[in-house]
Amino acid sequence: MRETLAYWLVVVVARTLGLMPRRLARRLSGVLAVLVYRFRGRLRRVGMRNLEIAFPKLPAKDREKILRGVYRHLGWQLVEFCRMVRYTPQNTQSWLRTKGLEHYLGARDRGKGVLVVTGHLGAWELSSFYHSLLGHPMGMVIRRLDNRRLDAFVNAIRCMHGNYVLHKDDFGRGLLKAMHAGGTVGILMDTNMTPPQGAFVEFFGVPACTATGLAHVARKTGAAVLPGFMLWEAAERCYVLHFGPEIEIPRTGDVAADILAGTQLCTSVIESWIRRYPDQWLWIHRRWKTRPAGEAAIY
Repeated sequence: MRETLAYWLVVVVARTLGLMPRRLARRLSGVLAVLVYRFRGRLRRVGMRNLEIAFPKLPAKDREKILRGVYRHLGWQLVEFCRMVRYTPQNTQSWLRTKGLEHYLGARDRGKGVLVVTGHLGAWELSSFYHSLLGHPMGMVIRRLDNRRLDAFVNAIRCMHGNYVLHKDDFGRGLLKAMHAGGTVGILMDTNMTPPQGAFVEFFGVPACTATGLAHVARKTGAAVLPGFMLWEAAERCYVLHFGPEIEIPRTGDVAADILAGTQLCTSVIESWIRRYPDQWLWIHRRWKTRPAGEAAIY
């Protein structure tokens, strides 16, 4: 019964926000963001702790300003997700565009597959959707929602224009198959992991347990690896899907060293984008939860 009620609550909210004028829906999401910021103290404390780790010299008031921005952008992403069923290449031209698309097209045309390094930065749900809207469908590595009806509802929206999902609990074979077919798959690489699926690399100068699967697959298949992020550009009042230059994953005789180095390269690139758009990253996730043996807990 709880799952059914949760499903219908989400459907009602999604359809209501989806039918509202975009500006009004954004204002409503802003009110919701303020309420969540004030009353979900645990998330707020995690966010402030993460910002202290990443920007230790930044004044507390500036860290708080960044965190408030995070909630605002999450609210905006909620609005975009609820409205995505209405989006077409024509009615999004004035506020969605790409930058660096040539990096992606060049990598795709080599025919060995493309692994897009991304994270919970900007409007990540809109990112893959817009990519498919442009005629470039892709796979997405995601975690199943516990509520299966809700999982199916969300994935139906994600996959309207040819995208498909690869579930984290069994994505290895699907990922290899996609690369051998010359396909494209986006992987969120900025979440906390645990060994053996993850290894410790530097993230904002602090060891963070990070997924190594992308580096494994890239090294094995020769697939291209490049960053991709959908970010809100305030000066232009639009979202821009950025593709960066290709990340060269080492391919020497030392497999373990190559995978660790490749994972570090991808993580450093993600960090560089977060530093440029700090109020658009999901600071409320416990990114440094897993610690090396013998280290004290951070949270």
